Amino acid sequence: MHAAERLTLQGDGLELVADAAGPIGAPTLLFLHGGGQTRKSWGTALQKAAARGYRALALDQRGHGDSGWASDGDYRIERFAADLRRVMEQVRPEPVIVGASLGGLAGLLAAGATAAGQGAARGLVLVDITPRIERQGSQEITAFMNSAPDGFASLEEAADAVAAYLPHRRRPRNTAGLKKNLRLRNGRYHWHWDPAFLRMGREAQSRFDPHGPNMFSEAARSITIPTLLIRGSRSRVVTDAGVREFLEMVPHAEAVEIPDAHHMVAGDANDAFNDAVFQFVDKHVQR
Repeated sequence: MHAAERLTLQGDGLELVADAAGPIGAPTLLFLHGGGQTRKSWGTALQKAAARGYRALALDQRGHGDSGWASDGDYRIERFAADLRRVMEQVRPEPVIVGASLGGLAGLLAAGATAAGQGAARGLVLVDITPRIERQGSQEITAFMNSAPDGFASLEEAADAVAAYLPHRRRPRNTAGLKKNLRLRNGRYHWHWDPAFLRMGREAQSRFDPHGPNMFSEAARSITIPTLLIRGSRSRVVTDAGVREFLEMVPHAEAVEIPDAHHMVAGDANDAFNDAVFQFVDKHVQR
C-alpha cells in the first residue's frame, strides 16, 4: 500500500487540493473527477498506479472537495481548463491527463491549448465524455445535483438518494463512506461542492449545440498527443455515434468500451477502468 500525501497546488486564482501517490519524478497521471465528485472518486486508481511505478495525482477541481470556491462564482468550463493549465505548470514530468466528464472537458480544452504550444501534456484519457454530449443523460445528472438544495438530515437519507439515482449499484450497508463527499453544515449534510457550480451546467447547455460544432470539437481536432476514449457501455451521456464522431475528429485516438458500466465508469467497474488506463499509459509513456 502506497500512502497518499495531500498537496496544495495553485489554480487560476485559487488553491486546489490533490492526493498524490507514487515516486516523485516518475511518469505522472493526473486524475480529474466529474462534476459533483471529488478526488476520492477514483477507487483504487492512485494506489494501482503507484504500484506500477507511476506518480499519480487526483485533484479536487475548483468548487469541489477541499479545493477553493470561486469568490466570483465563475464556474465556466474555461476556468476549469485554466486551472488545469496552471496545475500542469507545477507538475513534472508532464502528466497524462485522465479526465471524467467535467474533468475530461477541461482536459480537452487544455490538450487543445497544448497543441497550440501552451503548456504540456503527455497524453489524454477521456472517461465517458466527448464533444457530442447527449442532452438527456446530461440533464439526468443535473437533476440529481439539484435534487437536495437543503441537504440531508442523515447519511442514511443521502444514501437513499444515491441509491435511487444509481439503481444498478448495490446500496452500501455502511454509509460512513459518504462522509468524504458530504459536509455537515447547520446540522444537515450537504454535497461537497459550491452551490454556485450548478449554474455552470445550465449555462453550458445553452452555450453550445451538443450535436454540432462547439469549442470542444474544435479543441479535439487540434489534439496531437496520444489519446484514449473510455466509454461505459450503458452510458446515457456518450453514444456509439458520439464515439465514432470523436474518432473522426482525432483519427489517432484509441477507444475502449467497458461492459456494464454507466457514465461513472471508474465507480461502476474500477478494475476494468484501471486496466484500460494502464494499458494505454504503458504503451505510450516511456519510463
